[in-house]
Amino acid sequence: MRFLRVILLISLAVSVTACSKFKTYNGPEVTRVVVDKGARKMYLLHHTEVLEHYDVGLGFAPAGHKAQEGDGRTPEGEYLIDRRNPNSSFYLSIGIDYPNEEDVRRAREAGVKPGGDIFIHGRPWKNRKGGQDWTAGCIAVKNSEMRDIYAMVRDGTPITIRP
Repeated sequence: MRFLRVILLISLAVSVTACSKFKTYNGPEVTRVVVDKGARKMYLLHHTEVLEHYDVGLGFAPAGHKAQEGDGRTPEGEYLIDRRNPNSSFYLSIGIDYPNEEDVRRAREAGVKPGGDIFIHGRPWKNRKGGQDWTAGCIAVKNSEMRDIYAMVRDGTPITIRP
């Protein structure tokens, strides 16, 4: 009976670990993230070497730089990964420091709010049929890919978002 309990506990521990959304990464440092909006691709780079690449979904109005809150556009330019949310409504997410000073200045001159809360995130079940570009301006990947990205990309990593 004791042997059966030990086997059961080991099986439970292995299954919980296998189902965890948190991974570890011990490979080369991701020194930059590059998003090519036109190609709908995201690249994780170690200097000039592509470590991983992913197909992405963007904001529901993907053309052009995010100009104001609610416009459905994904920002373009140079930013930093500045935070992470392990309890995101969108599976896992890592934050982009949009808006920067230039974005705030442009929005102020236009008399609008620049918006914010731009993330790279997964795709929850409720958005599974949302088409390719369905976010409010974020960058979306598959949940399985988001587990890898969350493990690989550190806060402070530069991100370039190209048209």
